Amino acid sequence: MEILIKAGQLILSLSILIVLHEFGHYLPAKWFKTRVEKFYLFFDYKFSLFKKKIGETTWGIGWIPLGGYVKISGMIDESMDKEQMKQPPQPWEFRSKPAWQRLIIMIGGVVVNMIVGIVIYIMVLFTWGEDYLSPEHVYNGYSFDETYEAVGFVDGDNILAIDGKPLTDALGVNKEILLRDAREITVERNGAEEIILLPEDIDMKAFKSGAMQGIFPRFTAILDTVIEGYAAREAGFEDGDSVVAINGQPIRFWDEFVAAVKPQADKEIVIDFYRAGKLKSLAVTADSSGTIGVQANRPIAKMFEITHKSYSFAESIPGGLDLGVSKLSDYVSQMKFVFTEKGASSLGGFGTFGSLFSPTWDWHVFWSMTAFISIMLAFMNFLPIPALDGGHIMFLLYEMITGRKPNEKVMEYAQMFGIILLLGLLLYANGNDVYKYIFGGGN
Repeated sequence: MEILIKAGQLILSLSILIVLHEFGHYLPAKWFKTRVEKFYLFFDYKFSLFKKKIGETTWGIGWIPLGGYVKISGMIDESMDKEQMKQPPQPWEFRSKPAWQRLIIMIGGVVVNMIVGIVIYIMVLFTWGEDYLSPEHVYNGYSFDETYEAVGFVDGDNILAIDGKPLTDALGVNKEILLRDAREITVERNGAEEIILLPEDIDMKAFKSGAMQGIFPRFTAILDTVIEGYAAREAGFEDGDSVVAINGQPIRFWDEFVAAVKPQADKEIVIDFYRAGKLKSLAVTADSSGTIGVQANRPIAKMFEITHKSYSFAESIPGGLDLGVSKLSDYVSQMKFVFTEKGASSLGGFGTFGSLFSPTWDWHVFWSMTAFISIMLAFMNFLPIPALDGGHIMFLLYEMITGRKPNEKVMEYAQMFGIILLLGLLLYANGNDVYKYIFGGGN
């Protein structure tokens, strides 16, 4: 049922965004008296689920849920309608319009996606406000992955400032370092302030080591999930057991628990814990990787005291604009990780996107994710890849600068190359999802 709910949210979200994106092309095309032959949600290879002709445009829903399109007369697009392009240009065709009008038609979808993302963020802030973890509610400092310990951090350090600016969101430290190039961190250690200067390549080191959340506020060592089929479950541990010692060594925080268990590969360890207020003790043998099969996956709100900020409508406008711009900036920044071996293997398809939605129908999560996907689609469609809006924009800019139209054969071959490239990326990304699902295993 959870899979169906997530899939339903993903399909609804993409459907809304695809239709609005295509309207971004359709409306300026009509303004400039350019004929739009088809307006489709999803692709209609061979047949349609629904279609109806209104005026000169056929409106429909295809059966292949991989996007949508508007077919504009006299334009080399994904339909690859070569016969039409062999005919003399007609005044209502795309190719007969001035370059500046064609540019507005092509850029309309990207602009609409960006505006839609920002408008949704405005309404999300106005309706639900914003939750964040204030630094003043981080009472036990932070835990640090080995990547960060190697450059001077110590578990328990409390982060005060980033690049000289006071920390405002205790959960935003990793984002500041990995995506916004923060390199000067002020910490409090044993009552004294220290400044830690990070190496320039700390972002790549953290990514390659899997430490994208390598800095996190410390939280108590509670076994939130004891996984079926692993040693801890077989030994008798249950969800919610609160660990206090391992082999006689006192344990308070989750990072201490992980640090104590991992070196005990293939060894028996004795764990003391509280269950329903009673102190208990059980022995368990870790596997060859130092894993016993437990996870800490409590919601943030159950780990820490969360601060809620409400927005008036007037406040939500600049707030939503800032949020949309920062989401775009962060998304563009993370592209640097894609062009690495680990980044390429991490690419995901529809399964990855679907997993980002709530397992229950949550409108707050749904609209937040829809806003993010809209902004992501704006960026992706702007890339200068043939078959995407950015490819058409690239050729139009060339024409406007040089005063010469690109050869139609060149554009046809470029379009075909772009379609093959995008299909290849689609197959690769969704293949990664299938591989992870089959071979991902437990933690």
